[in-house]
Amino acid sequence: MTTTVPPERSATPPHGSRLRAWLLEGLSDMGKHQTAGADAAAETAPHKGQRWWRVMCLTGVDYFSTLGYQPGIAALAAGLLSPVATIVLVVVTLAGALPVYRRVAEESPHGAGSIAMLERLLSFWKGKLFVLTLLGFAATDFLITMTLSAADASTHLVENPHFSGALHSHQMIITLILLALLGAVFLKGFLEAIGIAVVLVGVYLALNVAVVVAGFWHVATAGHVVTDWSHGLTAERGNVFVMIGVSLLIFPKLALGMSGFETGVAVMPNVSGDPDDTEEHPAGRIRDTKKLLTTAALIMSAFLICTSFITTVLIPKKEFETGGQANGRALAYLAHEYLGSAFGTVYDFSTIAILWFAGASAMAGLLNLMPRYLPRYGMAPHWARAVRPMVLVFILVAFLVTWIFDASVDKQGGAYATGVLVLMSSAALAVTIAAREARQRRWAVGFAVISVVFLYTTVVNVVERPDGVKIGACFIAGIILVSLLSRLARAFELRVTGVELDPMAQRFVRDIASRRIRFIANEPGLRDAAEYRDKVQQIRADNDIPAEDDLVFVEVTVTDASDFESALQVTGHVLHGRYRVLSLESSSVPNALAALLLHVRDTTGCKPHIYFEWTEGGPFANFLRFFLFGHGEVAPVTREVLREAEPDRARRPRVHVG
Repeated sequence: MTTTVPPERSATPPHGSRLRAWLLEGLSDMGKHQTAGADAAAETAPHKGQRWWRVMCLTGVDYFSTLGYQPGIAALAAGLLSPVATIVLVVVTLAGALPVYRRVAEESPHGAGSIAMLERLLSFWKGKLFVLTLLGFAATDFLITMTLSAADASTHLVENPHFSGALHSHQMIITLILLALLGAVFLKGFLEAIGIAVVLVGVYLALNVAVVVAGFWHVATAGHVVTDWSHGLTAERGNVFVMIGVSLLIFPKLALGMSGFETGVAVMPNVSGDPDDTEEHPAGRIRDTKKLLTTAALIMSAFLICTSFITTVLIPKKEFETGGQANGRALAYLAHEYLGSAFGTVYDFSTIAILWFAGASAMAGLLNLMPRYLPRYGMAPHWARAVRPMVLVFILVAFLVTWIFDASVDKQGGAYATGVLVLMSSAALAVTIAAREARQRRWAVGFAVISVVFLYTTVVNVVERPDGVKIGACFIAGIILVSLLSRLARAFELRVTGVELDPMAQRFVRDIASRRIRFIANEPGLRDAAEYRDKVQQIRADNDIPAEDDLVFVEVTVTDASDFESALQVTGHVLHGRYRVLSLESSSVPNALAALLLHVRDTTGCKPHIYFEWTEGGPFANFLRFFLFGHGEVAPVTREVLREAEPDRARRPRVHVG
């Protein structure tokens, strides 16, 4: 016998509220409870069924858009060594980040990513706090991607020769408008975001091919630039071993060139896969996501090497510095220089568009990641499973971040790199542990080496740019505070997604339904005959229950009190030849008892009664025990959960305390 308990009632909004209906559209579908961990059924994805290359474009607006500023970053950090340092970056990308995230896609195919893999290692509150910390860094990564990209897009706009005079003093307003337009796209619909991404990425990559070809043509026709570069590099760095060593030290400053992998797995539920894929075994989705990650990495690696070379040998060093024409827009400089003002302006607008829309992949990652965890932990309102309210929340936070950092790309760079590197390090550690558990020793050793590289890069970045950790800490503190307040506010929800009775338990309920249904709430102790005999005598005496009325014990064992939602499995037992006991496992005793009572009422049509004894201790201490450990003063909390779940007093199960 199985029934689904509707603790939060229908998600359908009142008929008179069109705005509420529009905001919460899809909440019923998205609100299906996940009870098997973060990688449970992926119904939370707003839309599904896109070809892998189309979804690649959604992650690509983040990944590929870094071409707008990565060559300039490399030139400033490494000087003439930029092409060599970029090759080191590409090697780490293809030999490190790519294998890690291909394994993440295999281990976590529903978009929860490495966070879900690490969540399995820890239980109870320490596991929840660990996940919230990683979510804080994920929020740092994704939100700063939105704000930094929008700020960089506005920078390209105000630095364009045709607009610099009129718009130069309005960068903040332009950045906020771009963020608002991004939010409007997601309020309209997720499929529209993917369609726009395909167009933007296709145009942007085509224009970059043209710039790269023109750059190499100029290098070929003016051969002295390569000679000048090689002589200068040799004079500056000496032999090739010194160059490689210095490149390894410089590498952390170039790490933004690896952004995009986390969003690549976060939007994985939108990859269609094969027609015979199931949520338990989405083999086609995993295969196609690996194609997505590999193709994106190869495309980006080729562009990074080519663009770092042509920008280094063709652009004077002074132009990369602050105030220079190539600062933050090295490829745009080449586009204007070698392909003319008209092409350069088209390139500028394409760069502006893809930088603006780079926030789309970050928004998609947030919309897929946050609703997977926070509502399931009871650490967000139920409406957090709906897309549109979350879009509004994220855009408002993006507005705040933009205002705090004055729409400056430089001020946000440290936070962006920190978020990216922390998530990559966590992913590397997760796949290392997964390979070790699978007894794949070679893979485990290889992933361990990659983990060391990413951890080193993260530490160096944090030491050099501590602002990133400070910003990440603010996000973490905010998420934990809001989460705990939400958990506190939702403490008296029913929190049970369904109730299932085994045949013996069903038989007990049928037997007592012929008279008055009476349950005894019992905290199991020795479970000997004397315990049950004394309990029955005490309850009958305190409540004047006739001897002929049947009594059934109900015992709840708390598993992980930090869990919020779960299904309830009820098993029936006959102990000592005469005492009937219903055994339950749940994260909270009062919520489980309330769910059982409502289920029995609905299936039998009779209003059940349950009998308690008062618990010793102060009310505040007992509430903390309930909030943290699922115990406490069970009787009044059970009554409060029932009162919230069933407003009609005439239909509410009765709670008796003696």
